[in-house]
Amino acid sequence: MKILAFDAALGGFSVAVDDDGRTTALAGERPDALEAGLGRLATLLGDAGWQLAELDRIAVGIGPGSFTGVRIAVAYAKALAYGSGVRLVGISSYDALEPEAAPAPVLVVVSGRRGVVCARIRDERGIATACGPTAQVLDRLLTGAPRTIHVTGNTEDVLSQIAERGWTVRALPARSSVPAVAIAQLARTRVPSPSPHAVTPDYGEAPAVTQRGAP
Repeated sequence: MKILAFDAALGGFSVAVDDDGRTTALAGERPDALEAGLGRLATLLGDAGWQLAELDRIAVGIGPGSFTGVRIAVAYAKALAYGSGVRLVGISSYDALEPEAAPAPVLVVVSGRRGVVCARIRDERGIATACGPTAQVLDRLLTGAPRTIHVTGNTEDVLSQIAERGWTVRALPARSSVPAVAIAQLARTRVPSPSPHAVTPDYGEAPAVTQRGAP
């Protein structure tokens, strides 16, 4: 199976090609989806010797994460899927970050604008998500008696606040250091969307907006 995967929700624009488990990737170190995204895609496809029509799937990170990055990456993915007729798979940032077989309870954290996070907790009760100011998100998700919790993702802003609540924290590495690699891995077993229209972005917490009155 030939898969093209990319992501701009979790930092710089990363892209990966996966050929039956053999994966090659390129990634930027800063948010650069608009400036370098399509060029990085073209470079990696060219290096692999693939044409778009040869792909079995296109996979894209749908967020949450960078509002602008998500919007650009999903737009690229839909355009490529429409143009090539290749089926499209959307992968959540939470899934891309959570390590395979991570022990429960596990909290996956995605940073947004300053002081704001989106997070997902998975435990014996099921799955819950929340976005907003860090303290409010933790109040909503960390319920019940304090215990040991495994945490992964953008953890720098939350670890101390979790510990202050009496929970024992175990930090886990993300599924992959390159988000597009994790997305490619997950796309191997995900059912593609019936139409590119069905792939919708998860923006998490909307960006702050300042509204000016009429002059």
